[in-house]
Amino acid sequence: MGISLTASAQLRESTNLPDNDEKWYHIGIVIMGTANRFQINQHPRFLQYDSVLVSNPNNNFGFGIGGMHTFRINNRFEARVVFPQLLFVNKSINYHLQYPDPTKGESAEMDQNVESILLGIPVQLKLKSDRIGNFRVYMMGGFKFETDLSSKASSRNAENLIKLNKSDFGIEAGIGFNFYNKMFILSPEIKISNGITNVHSRDENLKFSNVIDKIQSRQIIFSLIFEG
Repeated sequence: MGISLTASAQLRESTNLPDNDEKWYHIGIVIMGTANRFQINQHPRFLQYDSVLVSNPNNNFGFGIGGMHTFRINNRFEARVVFPQLLFVNKSINYHLQYPDPTKGESAEMDQNVESILLGIPVQLKLKSDRIGNFRVYMMGGFKFETDLSSKASSRNAENLIKLNKSDFGIEAGIGFNFYNKMFILSPEIKISNGITNVHSRDENLKFSNVIDKIQSRQIIFSLIFEG
């Protein structure tokens, strides 16, 4: 009996933050790196006119920061809300033009960039494995709402811009790992975040816009989460 109690005490001493999983609420900080691209559906006009020969999305990168709020449901599940979440991203489309206009800075092959500052609120459900010492693996999924603070959808003087609507709604899923340290929990996480709404504000008068029907956002987000 004495040996059992001694072993249990030694195990608890070697376990970092042994009571953390019993907290009903804890807060953290998220630092994010993102890989971004558009998912494009061409408009029927693309086949009717020859001013734009090709329009393909490029892969781009960004970064962000957020606050993580976690609520315990039971031993297996937690609810998480990331707020506020700010992402600074750049997305671009590569065009091949049949008749480029040098007076407007156009060339036969060129990129159109769309810079965005995204204020988001992801809401997620987290499924946790058993804790093994100071390590745990988890999966998460949920949805997000984002608004683009730099949206140019209402800009009139934007002949060289692809204009996007301010709001987007999407779904997310990913996997992560909890590493329990003496003072905090470090959680590297990777997730796929896909918009399901059409964010393209199509303008029939703009040649870079009228050949595209639908634009949806696609992201892979790598996060480092620090929780107390």
